Amino acid sequence: MFVRTFGIIALFRKRLEVAVPGALLAVWLAALLPAAGLAGTELVFGTYAADKPTATVKKYQPFLSFLSKRMSQELGKPVKIRLKIAKEYEDSIRQLANGEVDFARFGPASYVHVMNDNADIQIVAMESKNGRKRFKGVIVVHADSTLQSVSDLTGESFAFGDELSTIGRYLAQEHLLEAGISSSDLKAFDYLGRHDLVGEAVGAGKYTAGALKESTYKKLVSKGVPIRVLASFDNVTKPWLAAADMPPDVLEAMRQVMLASENEEIVRKISKNGFLEGSDQDYDIIRRAMERSLAF
Repeated sequence: MFVRTFGIIALFRKRLEVAVPGALLAVWLAALLPAAGLAGTELVFGTYAADKPTATVKKYQPFLSFLSKRMSQELGKPVKIRLKIAKEYEDSIRQLANGEVDFARFGPASYVHVMNDNADIQIVAMESKNGRKRFKGVIVVHADSTLQSVSDLTGESFAFGDELSTIGRYLAQEHLLEAGISSSDLKAFDYLGRHDLVGEAVGAGKYTAGALKESTYKKLVSKGVPIRVLASFDNVTKPWLAAADMPPDVLEAMRQVMLASENEEIVRKISKNGFLEGSDQDYDIIRRAMERSLAF
């Protein structure tokens, strides 16, 4: 169980030691001990670096501070949240399945994988895109490419993201298969890990095409990376998940804060239109894509 408690005393111990002589410190601490009811909860938020780790920290830290403040108000006690970034998708999945982190933001395919490892993982909420649970993944080519459709990729090279990525692998491979292209029809393909690396590699001419999320595509284009969209496909928005052993009151406080926060500017940096209630069935289309990709 990785929901930890921490005391107000521990937070201020060092300051007391500096400001108060040793003889008085024990008296101060003794006076504070009855305030044990002020003990709070420490949570560890886990995610993986789909983009640069520094960008991941910059993206999440403000929202986690917001979430801890609002949860503290909901629970009537302090809530502290730490960020833990895994280098690989597999590490992040294992950490949540084993309870090494308390909650996480996963891609849909990672959700399917973690549920296979631990069926007691709980959905806190799903991200909203214009009030919907769907958004786009894209297959891109160089801006100067003459290719017009996915079927034109026969005999070409392709850059995928991580081997466990929803867009970067499973949905992209399903889309290629629907166009009649399997791995044997490509000249070459590789898994590059992060979405930004895929887009940059295509822009540099290292691969004919690649799969990445639409938001990363737009960021790369704004930076001058010469790529354009060849095709797009539906994806399901990301779920925020709680470890199997998260206490019900903490889970409910987190859910209430997230579902009531759609108009908060700080939330829009994480999820454009806040959050929606989610269920396991919302990810059935991802399960289908993962099964179909086995034929790739």
